Amino acid sequence: MAQVEIDFHLVDVFAERPLTGNPLAVVAEVDGLDDDTMRDVVRELQQAETTFLLRPRMAAADWRLRSFTAAGVEVFGAGHNSLGAWWWMAESGRLHLSDGVTVLVQEIGERLLPVEIERSGHGLQSVTLTQAPPVFGKCCQNWPALAGALGLSEEDFAAGLPAQTVSTGTAHLLVPVKNRAAVGHAHPEAGKLAEILSSTGAQGCYLFSLDAVSPSAAAHARFFNPTVGLFEDAATGSAAGPLACQLVARGVVRAGTAITIEQGYEMERPSLLRVEVLGDSARLSGRCVTVGNGKLRVR
Repeated sequence: MAQVEIDFHLVDVFAERPLTGNPLAVVAEVDGLDDDTMRDVVRELQQAETTFLLRPRMAAADWRLRSFTAAGVEVFGAGHNSLGAWWWMAESGRLHLSDGVTVLVQEIGERLLPVEIERSGHGLQSVTLTQAPPVFGKCCQNWPALAGALGLSEEDFAAGLPAQTVSTGTAHLLVPVKNRAAVGHAHPEAGKLAEILSSTGAQGCYLFSLDAVSPSAAAHARFFNPTVGLFEDAATGSAAGPLACQLVARGVVRAGTAITIEQGYEMERPSLLRVEVLGDSARLSGRCVTVGNGKLRVR
């Protein structure tokens, strides 16, 4: 049997310098790989997520993206898995870009979502994803159970905001606490947290406070997702969008104001996610750093 190798690339997403942000593996032009082989590749690379770039099935799309967590679970949100893949495509010359903003279309699952890539004479500036309109779901009112699942006390929770499931493509439970010290103290118990997420129709949990390390950030957050085998994520675009939408809906942030959410500090992977809520959609922006590449033998 002939030997088959694929190229992979490592991208730090929502990062301003190497070895920060959320790591992503990007695997390009692998339409011939079946699902089982894709999952084998994902487990071999062991990144937070791995995104495969494929020819689109829908005529309006430029590229089709399929993303998997390290545990082999396919995810369909437009977050770091998508933003980092488009940054790599732009940086590697696979896209026809002009100075200013170029608009492209990505196919993720059954959805078509726009992507904006900004480039200037100084190089690639940012990638912006438009997420789906927010859907405000169930609230968790069992504060003792939530405290037990997160390894916190009931006194750690912040008044004025609910613990609510919100989706802009993927549903996550947003949990407010008083300060970033409480964010840092959290140590979830996966089984208990998974039960609460199931009862509220959420995939993951976004724990946040409205004070931050950076004076320019509006919130400090951590993300836990036992439902897909991910204890903690360094930067979660599919949760930052819902949080920005909730803050606008509750009057904490004015619509049309771009905010920065910081994440990953407790993992020593500081990440900056920029979100702007315009009309009924959240626009997620960030920068990335490509840090490595290699070849992987799959057969």
